[in-house]
Amino acid sequence: MQNYREAVEDFVDIHKFGLTVAVIAAAGALTFRRWMGGRVCRSKVRLDGKTVLITGANTGIGKETALDMAQRGARVILACRDMTRAHIAADEIRQKSGNGNVVVKKLDLSSLQSVRDLARDIGESEEHLDILINNAGIMMCPQWKTEDGFEMQFGVNHLGHFLLTNSLLDLLKKSTPSRVVIVSSMAHERGRIHFDDINLDKDYDPRRSYGQSKLANVLFGKELAARLQGTGVTVYSLHPGVIRTELGRHIFPTLSLLLRIIAKPLFLLLKTPWEGAQTTIHCAVDESLANVSGLYYSDCAPKTPAPQALDDDAAKKLWDLSASMVGLA
Repeated sequence: MQNYREAVEDFVDIHKFGLTVAVIAAAGALTFRRWMGGRVCRSKVRLDGKTVLITGANTGIGKETALDMAQRGARVILACRDMTRAHIAADEIRQKSGNGNVVVKKLDLSSLQSVRDLARDIGESEEHLDILINNAGIMMCPQWKTEDGFEMQFGVNHLGHFLLTNSLLDLLKKSTPSRVVIVSSMAHERGRIHFDDINLDKDYDPRRSYGQSKLANVLFGKELAARLQGTGVTVYSLHPGVIRTELGRHIFPTLSLLLRIIAKPLFLLLKTPWEGAQTTIHCAVDESLANVSGLYYSDCAPKTPAPQALDDDAAKKLWDLSASMVGLA
């Protein structure tokens, strides 16, 4: 035992500098990880008798949000493109929450017809809709087109949700007080709405497209809140954080081998899907937000968005353009 203790003391003495650096680095990484985790929704409100529809709820923060809503007693509708994965997710949510009132509906946001079909289905089968969470999205994909010929990121992230929300407004108004929660991103800060080339046919770039679509989310939330003022339907847009999900699957393959090696351990410092879902949950249920509408949130608190997201004229112009693109009167 004495020899063992002496060996340890010798090792520490020899490697004192390296061990000090390692301890400081570990402490820094732990502090950074806790900071990255962000705030947690503290509301204990129950949702018994309420109906919640969440797009893209078969994975990532959408799935965690659906689980939380189910644990609060809500009827939860998972609106998803991949029905196989959606049914698997629904089974897991039922098992973990003890709530059997979890249903799956088909929704492909890249098809306006699919959006219309779901809205018609919900209108016919649901007596009320208390919370609509526009969560699904695609990030930095190649230059793809939707079924209707729109640029994919703008089409899925904005236009599909724009049409879905407007198609469900009558039911949301009937169910007041009700809420619309729009998952955007801090990427809106570098976004610009290219009104002269909305599909970016002239100069496509995945990052430019993603920034445009996320800025459109915030502008949509702002204009929607203004149009719904006094109806009892409140609207919130948000940045969920930088999260370990499948959303970045189009980015990783484009990185060099060296960047992939560096990125893998850093990936562990990002928010988990549970942590990333907290701001969405906060906007969906927190009692303090009942009489607030049109604001942007991050880490369960209001945050001032980028200046271009506060432009009333741009919000109205985007609304009119979007309505024309999806065929709304």
